[in-house]
Formats: sequence, structure tokens, C-alpha cells
Amino acid sequence: MGCLLKQGGIHSRLRIGAVLLAAGEGRRMGGVAKPLITLQGVPLISRQLIALSGAGIDEVVVVTGYARHAVEEQVRSYVVTLAHNEAHADGQQGSVRVGLAALSGPFDAVIIMLADQPLIGAGDLTELIGAFKKRPAGHVVVPVVNGQRGNPIVLDDHALSRILASGTNLGCRHLIEHEPELVHAYETANTRFVTDLDTMDDLQRLAQQTGWRLELPALEPAR
Repeated sequence: MGCLLKQGGIHSRLRIGAVLLAAGEGRRMGGVAKPLITLQGVPLISRQLIALSGAGIDEVVVVTGYARHAVEEQVRSYVVTLAHNEAHADGQQGSVRVGLAALSGPFDAVIIMLADQPLIGAGDLTELIGAFKKRPAGHVVVPVVNGQRGNPIVLDDHALSRILASGTNLGCRHLIEHEPELVHAYETANTRFVTDLDTMDDLQRLAQQTGWRLELPALEPAR
């Protein structure tokens, strides 16, 4: 016997794209290609792509820059679109725009994801997508953990169009402090949204906390 569902109790499936940022130079780590750091023998970028696949993301663009060829080689076995940011040294915002422009769309939502968040899995992305569906207002969902802004973030087509047309800054601090009408701050206790690897201290701390093996890739040659 079938069951009756209350109206509004089910959210329709969204078509979701993702931009995975893997272009940074790892300057605070002395020139480490962070997407190629391995956690328990698996490169971080592979972990991110597995998470995106597990969450049912429809299309993924990987933005490369520093260590381009090594990163491209690592993702060769995945069904993704590669987009290279020649000006990756100028900062993350350029890579965001390159990635958004490379999506084929249309999408109901787009996830902007960082390649240096080692603990993000499919369940975390599903949680964030659920928060996006249930948001009371706003066009960008930003996870916030104990007052700390996190990643990934999720944007709708309105925010995506506005960003591409106007150069709106996607930085969480900028959005929340200067364009609050765009943002829904998703309050959560999930610390995986605020765990990233910016410095060697971050890497060592995570290894100590988890007991997991983290290994660095070879440094890129000076250019």
C-alpha cells in the first residue's frame, strides 16, 4: 500500500554542476601542489572527485593552473571537463570565473569546491545540497561552523549569472559582510567544512588528530 506525502515534503531533484579549484601554487606550503597531497595513499583531488560522484553531481569542471600537467594526469580517468587558468597566480577569483564559464549548464545549483579540503565526502556535499534546497532566502549557501566560514559553497543560477556579468567577489567574507542579501549562512556543527590544508602545520595537525598518513608530492621546478 502506498503512503501519502504531505505537500511540500519532497524536494525535486536538482541538476547540479561543480567547479573544483585545483590551480593554486601552495605558497604557504613552499610551492606544494596541494591537490596532489596524498591522504592514506589517495591524492586529495581524487578524493574530491569521488565525493562529487557519490553525491550525484551532474557535471564537474576541474580548474588547473600550477602543476597543470601533473594534476591533469591525476584526473585523466574521471569524466570531467578541464579548464586551465593561465593567470592562476593572480588569485582564486580568476579560477572561479574560468571554471564557471566552462560549465555547459544550465544548472539549478553549482558547487564551488576547494581541492585542499581532505575530509569532504559525498555525505557532506549531500548535507550542503539539502541546506541549499531548504534555504529560506538567498542565492549562495555558505556553511558556518562555530562562527567560522567554510567551504564548499553552493550558488544558484541568479548568483552565477551575476558573478559572471559583474565580477562579484565570491569570497565568503566579502559576500557575508558586503552582500548579505545574496547569502544564506548555513549553521552546522560539521567541522569538515572548515578543515583545509593551508600550511605544513595544518597537515601535521590533521595527521596527529586522525593517525592517517599524509604525504607531499614533489615540488614543482622553479619557473
